[in-house]
Amino acid sequence: MRTKKIGFWSSTSLVVGNMIGSGVFLLPASLAAYGAISIIGWICASIGAILLALIFGYLGKLAPDTTGGPYAYTRLGLGRFPAYLVAWGYWISIWCTNAAIAVALVGYLEVFFPILGHNQLLSVSTGLGFIWLFTWVNSKPIKTVAFVQLITTILKVVPIMLIGFIGIAYIKMDHFTPFNLSGTSSLSAITATTMLTLFAFLGMETATIPSSSIKNAASTIKKATVFGTFITIIVYILSSVAIMGIVPPDVLVTSNAPFADAAALFWGESAKYIVAAGAVIATLGALNGWILIQGQIPMAAAQDQLFPKIFGKTNHHTSPITGIIISSILASILMGLNYTKSLVDAFTFMMKLSTLSVLTPYVLSAISLLILIYRKEKKIPLSKTIISGVSILFCIWVIIGCGAETVLWGFALLVLGIPFYLYLTKKSS
Repeated sequence: MRTKKIGFWSSTSLVVGNMIGSGVFLLPASLAAYGAISIIGWICASIGAILLALIFGYLGKLAPDTTGGPYAYTRLGLGRFPAYLVAWGYWISIWCTNAAIAVALVGYLEVFFPILGHNQLLSVSTGLGFIWLFTWVNSKPIKTVAFVQLITTILKVVPIMLIGFIGIAYIKMDHFTPFNLSGTSSLSAITATTMLTLFAFLGMETATIPSSSIKNAASTIKKATVFGTFITIIVYILSSVAIMGIVPPDVLVTSNAPFADAAALFWGESAKYIVAAGAVIATLGALNGWILIQGQIPMAAAQDQLFPKIFGKTNHHTSPITGIIISSILASILMGLNYTKSLVDAFTFMMKLSTLSVLTPYVLSAISLLILIYRKEKKIPLSKTIISGVSILFCIWVIIGCGAETVLWGFALLVLGIPFYLYLTKKSS
């Protein structure tokens, strides 16, 4: 059965939609404890995101007819075991991300249904309900998923841009002092905020993952990845500066809906509901896009006998629905386990774990780019060497910023995958 392919705008909406989701809407609260120095963190994360977007753009051009993005590129460049680690780490990152998105979604629904802030069982049930709604949506053809993504991306970018552009006029400069509220050195604060803000850029590579379902993949992926990343950077930095300048730091640090609270301060209480609705749409779009991706990576690995065969099973719409369901079960468990924490604390923990888990795929993809270029051209241009080298150093720096507890969790989850690899390779030999 032939599947219809998606084009430039749908690919760009997948990139933008997966990035602009829960991250930007709850991050101001996570960053408030650091103060205005977090703006430097945003700038550092933006530079890192551009470099990584260029890497995935080049890789998409070198290997356009693949499925699995970072996994497929690592398999081509470095072989089976590194590719397995990428698939395993990236897969963990995705269902951690979906748990974090569901938590953020409940936070913004609380604006409309205050009971969600007081009834823990109802909060968890609501988040789980949306995870499983989009699990069902992703059992449909990819054109349906792409259409949902395009509409939600348009609807969510508008209110964020309004807050960014109009909110600048309402900024109070005393909200930016003292510059560093963290009580740590400037370097430590910048490292920590770069790690937190990089979470908001996770997804710049998502156009590469279903590349076999994209029209003219060799050119479309690079354009969509770079263009989508630039749009996202503009939206993020403008809106984040506005939020920090509008909402007092002591209020912002405990806010479950920072954008809605900011809108209420300069447009009145009714605006709070309009912006909260935009935030809900944003998180819905991100959840839709990431649930699509959580089936694609393990499916690609299963086709190479590096994941259990069950992950490679597809329905009559060619959706890897079994892998999507297994991933949604894990996201549901993680979300439930972390609801004993405050909403912002639960979001921050899952955000750190997700960011850490995806850094290994980023590093190995950057190395694979150099190898694949050398194989094809017998030399590596200086520009691509610099881009890859700086990207690898950036990723190592962010890993340090994740902190000992998160690194320990991430390392344990990565090591947990090795016995599965040994079993699968023994079984297939």
